[in-house]
Amino acid sequence: MITPVRNLPIAILTVLMVACGDDPTPVPGGSGGTAGSDWQRDVFEPAATSQALCESPRSGINPATNQPYPDVQGTTTDENNFLRSYSNDTYLWYDEIIDQDPGLFDSPILYFDGLRTNAVTPSGEPKDRFHFTFDSDAWFSLSQSGAAAGYGAAWALISVSPPREVLVAYIEPDSPATDPQVDLARGARIVAVDGFDIDTTTQDGIAALDAGLFPSAAGETHSFTVQDVGSQNSRSITMTSAVIESEPVKNVRVLDTPTGRVGYVLFNDHIATAELALVNAVNQLNAGDGIDDFVLDIRYNGGGFLALASELAYMIAGPAATAGRTFELAQFNDKHPVTDPVTGQAISPTPFFDTTLGPPFNAPPDQPLPTLDLPRVFVITSPSTCSASEAVMNSLRGIDVEVIQIGSTTCGKPYGFYPTDNCGTTYFTIQLRGVNDKDFGDYIDGFSPANTQTAAGVVLPGCSVADDFTAGLGDPNEDRLAAALTYRDTQTCPATPEGAGGVLSKSSAQRNAADGIVPKSLWNTNRIMLP
Repeated sequence: MITPVRNLPIAILTVLMVACGDDPTPVPGGSGGTAGSDWQRDVFEPAATSQALCESPRSGINPATNQPYPDVQGTTTDENNFLRSYSNDTYLWYDEIIDQDPGLFDSPILYFDGLRTNAVTPSGEPKDRFHFTFDSDAWFSLSQSGAAAGYGAAWALISVSPPREVLVAYIEPDSPATDPQVDLARGARIVAVDGFDIDTTTQDGIAALDAGLFPSAAGETHSFTVQDVGSQNSRSITMTSAVIESEPVKNVRVLDTPTGRVGYVLFNDHIATAELALVNAVNQLNAGDGIDDFVLDIRYNGGGFLALASELAYMIAGPAATAGRTFELAQFNDKHPVTDPVTGQAISPTPFFDTTLGPPFNAPPDQPLPTLDLPRVFVITSPSTCSASEAVMNSLRGIDVEVIQIGSTTCGKPYGFYPTDNCGTTYFTIQLRGVNDKDFGDYIDGFSPANTQTAAGVVLPGCSVADDFTAGLGDPNEDRLAAALTYRDTQTCPATPEGAGGVLSKSSAQRNAADGIVPKSLWNTNRIMLP
């Protein structure tokens, strides 16, 4: 389970990086448990039979539907029975669930944790590491807003255990991080938080790091000791959290090189406000003499609205390459080959959208999208590149647009789910796999550049290059962008690939992993489907 207290605190992230998917431990008895109930192995009632039968029914109006809550009095076992039947019907790998008596568990969340496969991927990772729950009210609030409490500094968690390494990945404009008395920039290293050294191991210290780095509300004031890039000394700053609205598209520019004009865009979030920004970015790249090649930087883009991914892929490839082709087709388990088991609608492919879509997106609706009409794209990636961002890559490969990958292996999330509320908890169980026009969607270990030295996912042409926190994003001297420009001309990679030597690129900061993780809200790390 992932709780909504903060985005991804260091303490929680440490656990998530170790393992997911442990078998649940039965808890006999319990207030709602009825051990030895009428459970029969592999015999399932329809999920609707036990839906909204709640140990603690809610009253009032559901803000997500504007209708009264359907809850009526039931038991914990009723809630477990709903989860059991719903998972058996809709879970992508329903036949890999070990069926357990719902009457032996006095916690629906604990029971739900076991309603998933225990299989592993070819690299040894859990096949289902995306199974989680969320408080329903908190999920509704999160889904309605592109804003969250913070400082406008996106943290890159390079190492979450001592020696810890927490750096600034990028800054949002007009935020507390840009205050002249703060003046944070990419690459600044966190030395201490609220008086606790970054390598603290005490319970109070870990709590202070979590609370300071990931404030739970606006108006919280925390102190930091930071070390800027190129400085041998540290300095003290104080920041007060505020509601931060993400600027999803940044640093749009055209780089003039001896071999042509190369466009660059940093795209950080598939949120509703990105639609108009992406349209404006493509128009800017097309101005004047246009561009010969394009570098799409999605190293910190964890996902969001799938429809925006479709629009972006269309704007890269253009009408000739996408006409009559599928952006992505949702495939459910073998019980549902033609009908979506959640909506009841016929399964149909998502096209490459060629016009703006209207609400909830922010561009005027039904306007033709501008296009770059390019046969290839250079994509900068990291482990934070996930879900809808990977769908952009996969969909373009499906229509034979060459995808050249610079950076490191993506997160590996070709799956999606419908958030399902029952009795005040929203459950996320994998229900679909997205495949491209060539029926391919097996990238559970991510996409990897060709010269990756560690365990690789689906191998693409390109170069494995460590993140470079000594240069700005969009600076042609930044290692990953520089590698893209070099590969464009020579088809060769830097001599030292990502991961070699255990030292962060240029900054001499020690690290425990090939790349950091930039925590995002759960809304921004999933495929969000439109009705």
